Amino acid sequence: MSPEAAPGRHGQRVVLDSNVWISAALNREGTPAKVVRRVLAQGMPVFSAATFTELESRLWRPKFDRYLSMELRRRILHDASAAALWVEVPGELATRTWSRDPDDDHFLRAALAAEASWLVSGDDDLLSIDLSFQEGNPLRIVSPAQAIAEPDFCA
Repeated sequence: MSPEAAPGRHGQRVVLDSNVWISAALNREGTPAKVVRRVLAQGMPVFSAATFTELESRLWRPKFDRYLSMELRRRILHDASAAALWVEVPGELATRTWSRDPDDDHFLRAALAAEASWLVSGDDDLLSIDLSFQEGNPLRIVSPAQAIAEPDFCA
């Protein structure tokens, strides 16, 4: 099943790891925040049920209570969800593993299902994945700093 773009939304499809969304919320001037702003302005964020569930569960952790208000967390989740292209991961991808940490594979599954151009993460387990298995999919896995430095990122 090929993902359909949301009406009125264009741009490169980008999967952002939960750590990028959360880092952006914690430091609105940092590189992850610049990545999120660029994706929201010029690209299209992508979620699957699994990637959104991870963001939601991590964002609600009590350790963030002193840094992020409940209202801000609700707004982040609402706005991210509303802006996103939502994809279903097909069965043939749902069981595949690539990462040293299989819990991270749902980000790669979402990116492949969406035919995304970018997966942005601060997680070494995702950043170290060998993408030579790809056939025609131009997916790149990069850190936030690499994304911002890349002229083609959400250009």
